[in-house]
Parts: sequence; structure tokens; C-alpha cells
Amino acid sequence: MNSDLDILSAGAAMRRGDLSPVELTRACLTRIDEVDGAVNAYVEVYADDALAAARQAEDEIGRGVDRGPLHGIPIAVKDLFDVAGRVTAAGSRSLADAPPAEADAHSVGLLRDGGAVILGKTHTHEFAFGSTTPQTGNPWDLDRVPGGSSGGSAAALALDTCLMALGTDTAGSIRMPAALCGVVGIKPTYGRVSKGGIAPLSWSLDHAGPLTRYVADAAAALQVMAGHDPADVGSHDAPVPDYLARLGDGVEGLTIAVPVNHYAENLSAGMQQAYEQSLAVLEQLGANIVAVELPLAGAYMGATFAIMMAEASAYHRRRLGSLGDLYTEDVRALLEAGLSLPAVDYVDGQRTRGLVQAEWQQILTSADVVVVPTLPTSAALRDSDVLDITDSYSESVMSAYVRLSCPANLTGLPALSVPCGVDAQGLPLGLQIIGRPFDEATVLRVGAAYERATTWHQLRPPSPEPHTGSGQR
Repeated sequence: MNSDLDILSAGAAMRRGDLSPVELTRACLTRIDEVDGAVNAYVEVYADDALAAARQAEDEIGRGVDRGPLHGIPIAVKDLFDVAGRVTAAGSRSLADAPPAEADAHSVGLLRDGGAVILGKTHTHEFAFGSTTPQTGNPWDLDRVPGGSSGGSAAALALDTCLMALGTDTAGSIRMPAALCGVVGIKPTYGRVSKGGIAPLSWSLDHAGPLTRYVADAAAALQVMAGHDPADVGSHDAPVPDYLARLGDGVEGLTIAVPVNHYAENLSAGMQQAYEQSLAVLEQLGANIVAVELPLAGAYMGATFAIMMAEASAYHRRRLGSLGDLYTEDVRALLEAGLSLPAVDYVDGQRTRGLVQAEWQQILTSADVVVVPTLPTSAALRDSDVLDITDSYSESVMSAYVRLSCPANLTGLPALSVPCGVDAQGLPLGLQIIGRPFDEATVLRVGAAYERATTWHQLRPPSPEPHTGSGQR
């Protein structure tokens, strides 16, 4: 498959008759056969179903039927989303014998209605409760993690086995793997994309969104996925704009807030340099950079974990009692700790959340977006629990990967990660753009302007030597 192929160009070629959805799907399936044994991004590949869907798309497009920008586009689905007729195992042995889903998740249904071709399901950290996705290797270095919990989706994209992949994000689980694997990932505003038919981690922090190779592809995918779902109590009935309409407008005249604390602290040398260079690019493009303070930054992590652990443990309480031995040790320990969390801690977390939301609302009354690092450093080694971020500062992998991404979940604000450089080891780094509620259009506009002005999105990992991976499908 052409590694430079994007969703919009592929769609245009299909409508001209220059590209066949069947040929594109076969190319993706061949690529999966060639490289996924080494990386283990996919849980299961639906080759026959994918080819049948591609033939249907080819027939429809040939007859002039246009279902939208993803018509005939091969995609992958994180194994938290229900796909009709398939088991949703959520990366857990405790669900290995679960019955197949009776219906698609709401977002999967919208994508299918939009003509997308589902290639298969990708690995997730068990029940999305982790930041590494241990079953899967990072395509840039197989000894390193792809990030979590949507690590399989990001790895699948990085190796060009699909053109879009679904992810979920509770404390950064779309943006973390996007940054670590050198792809694009957007967490839309809370309630913009339905959570219906998705295995939950923390209902009030969970988001769903697309990972793609390019910002325009993320805009096109979100266009299909976004919208109100009356069956999801967290879904908002807010108008969905045309995300592609102003994607080329640039950033001249926009105000970009840059925090002087929290996001500017304890960054690796490579991330620090990439961040400074990224801000310089945006300023050269005509954006106004303003410094801001985040007085409540010290409370972000505590509030996020109090909410996430309590809500996750409440959901898993009964299953833990009967199937606890089938959970992985790290996830079981977190869930058991959540069962012992005092109720007052959860209430304090929610109270703090309201204060944090007000803090960010104030910042975004005078700024169009906030631009920060996605993560403080690059991908950790797969057997490491600690990251040496600087010569004098070390941090647990989970803490390092959550502290800069979780504020957008706590506030529910839309946040995009785009590639912004590589470190001294040649590993990808990510830049995060956070915007106003339901203003994904501006977030995507800033990301697209940065992408046009740089070449980081063009980098690809080395293609791994074909072999049977050590992970379990």
C-alpha cells in the first residue's frame, strides 16, 4: 500500500475510478500479513467480511452512490467497540467466552453506514485501564511500548495497515499512543461522539475518537462519527460543523495560550526542544503566543484518578468477585484499590473537576487554543516501570504518560495530538492542541496548519521483518 495515501485522496481516486476499494482493502490485508506478526496490533482480522464490504462499496461508488468521505476506506476498530457478530473481549481473558455483540457500537454503525470497510479489531490495554498495551510492540522499536490503551490502533496505523483506527480516551488513551507511534489522534469534546456499545472504563471521563495518519483524515473521520445519540445519557445534542470547511485557514490572528507551569515542567531534552520549535513555527505562521498560569495543576492527577478508579471499580465489582483471577495483575490491582477508595475522595475529585473546568474556561475566553506537549517524553521500554525523563528526574510510566494528557479528560475539552519531532533515539514525539468545548474545528485547523508547515507526519517507522509475534491475538 502507498504509505502516503490519505483518506481524502483515496476517496477522490475511487470516485474517479482510478482506485478500487477492493484493491485498497486487499493491499491493507496483505500489509497486515506482512508486518503484524512482528507488532501484534490486531486481535482478529475479518478478511472475508472486509472484502465483501469493499465489493459493495465498489459497486455503490460505480453507480454514483456517495456515502461520505470514508466510503470504501479500510479501517480498524479497537477491541472495546462492539462489532455486530463479533466478540468484544476488551483485551481481557475474562471476556474471552463472551457472546458476540448483537449490534454495532453507535460510532461503528455510523462508520459502517458511511461505507467504511472494517478490517478487524486492534489490541487494547485490558479494559483500557493502562498506558502501555503490553500485547503490542511499538513499530518504531519493537522493544518499546506503543502507548495505551489504544496502542493496537496506533501501531496498526503507523505500519500503514489501515487508513483510520478507532480509539478511546479516558486519561489520554488516544493521544498517548498517537504521540508514541508518530500518528494523529483526536479526543473530541465529551459527548460529541457516542459511547454507546463501548466497554466503559470511567463513564464520566471516557471519550471515543479516530486515529489517522493526517489531520484532514481525522477531520473526515470525526465528521462521520460525531452526532447525538439519545441512547447515551452522556451524548450532547450539539450541532456538528463541517470540520473540513476551514481546515486550510491557517492560524494567523489566532491566540495560543502556553502554560508556564505543569506542561513546561519535567520534559525530556528532546521534548523540550521539539515543543519550543513547534511554538516558534506557530508564531511564524502568525499566531499570537500568550503565557498563562494553571493554579490548580497540582490537583489534576489526584482528581482524575479518584474519579477513574471509583467509576471503573464500580463497573467491574461483580465480575471481579467471580472472575478476578482472569484479570491481568496490574489491572486487577487498580480495580481492587478502587473498591477501597473512600466515597469522599470521589466527591472531592468531582468537586475539583468543576474548579478545573472553570479554570480552563477562563483561559479559553481569551485564547483560541492551548498548545502543550502531548507527553513529556517518548516510548518506554516494554519491561520498564519507570522512565528516566531527565538526568535528575524519574517517574512511573503511567504517571508520566497521564499527567499531561488527563486535564483534557477532566475538563472534557477537545484535544488533538500531532507528530512534532523525534528524540535523540529517533522515537516520535507529540504536540497537543486543546480547544473550547465543541470547537474541534479550530483545534483541527491549528493542527492542519502546523502539519503543513512541518514534515514530521511524513516519517515512517522501519518495516519490521516478518515473523510470528510473541503477543497473543
